[in-house]
Amino acid sequence: MTSGIQFDAEAIRKLAEILRETDLTEIELSEKESRIRVARIIPAAPAAPPQYYAAPSMPMQMPVASPAQPALAPVAADPEAIDPKHPGLVTSPMVGVAYLSPEPGAAPFITVGAKVAAGQTVLLIEAMKTFNQIKTSRAGTVTRILVEAGTPVEYGEPLVLVE
Repeated sequence: MTSGIQFDAEAIRKLAEILRETDLTEIELSEKESRIRVARIIPAAPAAPPQYYAAPSMPMQMPVASPAQPALAPVAADPEAIDPKHPGLVTSPMVGVAYLSPEPGAAPFITVGAKVAAGQTVLLIEAMKTFNQIKTSRAGTVTRILVEAGTPVEYGEPLVLVE
């Protein structure tokens, strides 16, 4: 306070109290030629405890090609044959791992030829240890399942085709 401006210590204390009560880190008031700025440094918060979600009871295993067998080809052997604007195309909304059934050993959500309703879950995508339900936007018949269980998928990747 070398500028000769007098500050009200009680006003500064009240501003500091407001910071604590509201969890703000900084507050500033200015009036005419004077300005008061009160700031505080908040220590880094401890890491949040991990959250646990239901996961498949048995780990899913990726198929491994043996020397006598060629590597498994993706179900959609010709991605150009799929119209990306097809109204029944279900695409991945995220990066993750696709699962076709709710848990290992359980019946799959869908099969080729199955009738599905709009909003029906067709598969799960695990992303950051969270299982996300992927639903179809229209009713119809499943004509192609374009991913295999336990395979990684990318954002926008075609997953299922409903006619």
